[in-house]
Amino acid sequence: MEQKKKQYKRVLTIAGSDSGGGAGIQADIKAISAMGCYAASAITAVTVQNTLGVESVHAIPLDTVRGQIDAVLSDIGADAVKIGMLHSSEVVAVVADALARHNVRNVVLDPVMVSTSGRRLIEESAIESLRKVLIPMARVITPNVPEAEILAGVTITSSEQFREVARQLSQGGKVSVLLKAGHLTDATVMDLFYNAEDDTFTELPSERITTPNTHGTGCTLSSALAAAIAQGLPLAEAARAAKDYIEGAIRSGAEYSIGGGHGPVNHFWRIEN
Repeated sequence: MEQKKKQYKRVLTIAGSDSGGGAGIQADIKAISAMGCYAASAITAVTVQNTLGVESVHAIPLDTVRGQIDAVLSDIGADAVKIGMLHSSEVVAVVADALARHNVRNVVLDPVMVSTSGRRLIEESAIESLRKVLIPMARVITPNVPEAEILAGVTITSSEQFREVARQLSQGGKVSVLLKAGHLTDATVMDLFYNAEDDTFTELPSERITTPNTHGTGCTLSSALAAAIAQGLPLAEAARAAKDYIEGAIRSGAEYSIGGGHGPVNHFWRIEN
């Protein structure tokens, strides 16, 4: 009898490219790989950036975005899909159409809107498209505080508001929410995971680490979450595994020096240890 071949757990990331290597597709592939999954990619835009900031964004033609997604899903497949930077309503529509055609279920959407350096990465019309078209297709969304404020239309000053905001972002209890607290100033970073599938909350605390090396943390966390879901972990366990991974990556990379601005986290800290 022929021995059954091993199968990778596969994650497709749909996002922008970061020439500096700390965020976007580059961070996604590193995180997915470090979490033990096979990473495939569909690039939506090419950014010209380094640790000091984003200089420009070049959009990939829509047919090419569609083609990349179709090529991966029709051959390799995906146990989960992570979505990052989608700069326009047109690319949002293309991605949504492709996911629907391929009947993709485990979608983790990171609603990337502003870079760490403060550069706006999304057109205004795309925000409404995310809200109405793509978020309802996601299993989990992973907004930070500024992104949650934009999507919910509220001002967030404390993690005590997180439960109410998470419910508001859940599309009537249909989409789970990992709400990230890094932009607040509390000594403890109290992220919150709302599991819309069983209407429960899980607090995910971590010590705040003082370091300039926080570039790509959102991309890395959402990719780690997609990888954990691809491996079959229940949602709350997947959220905890992703939080443990990004906390270790930040802590391990805190003392490194790359470039003159916001450096990356250490994606492969577990291998080193």
